[in-house]
Amino acid sequence: MAAGRSDTRTRIGEAATVLFRRNGYSGTGLKRIATESDAPFGSIYHFFPGGKQQLAEETIRTSGAEYGRLVLAVLDSVPDPVDAVLNAFQTAAVRLAETDYTDACPIAAVALEVASSNETLRVATAQVFDEWVDGATRWFGRWVADREVARSLAYSMIMILEGAFVLSRAARDPEPLRVAGRSMAELLRGAMPRPGRA
Repeated sequence: MAAGRSDTRTRIGEAATVLFRRNGYSGTGLKRIATESDAPFGSIYHFFPGGKQQLAEETIRTSGAEYGRLVLAVLDSVPDPVDAVLNAFQTAAVRLAETDYTDACPIAAVALEVASSNETLRVATAQVFDEWVDGATRWFGRWVADREVARSLAYSMIMILEGAFVLSRAARDPEPLRVAGRSMAELLRGAMPRPGRA
């Protein structure tokens, strides 16, 4: 193994994550994953005896958790909550443009595709979304006392972000993400206590 290269199982997982995100579940074949990971085809079944479905489930859960942590870290990087939301959407816009509109949400393509056709993967994507909502609810809860309002903001942020990714990828234009960020910032601003109010 070349110096600095991660182990074979990790390379397979990383390649699968990128390919599932870009091409969806049906559009990603195991041969392509093997090629992209520079791994023997048989090693996929060695590490993932359940084949493509097991590999997809694991990458959904792993990449979903990593993405959730990343979003919260970006939000935490700016002290003012409204500015933090604007910055998070701007960061997403820049990242999407830098990847030539290929790398958006790590699980959305699979989530849409398998919602009515693969219960195992549907459950995995649903649980990842639940984790994102829980994490965002806690973050918004630092600025909004009412837990239900904080949870509503969390749902809104995820829905607005996902929709903006679709529009930006289709148009090959980051502007929908910037507009979405301004809309989300206004929702948060409206939910936060105003100075001087009890």
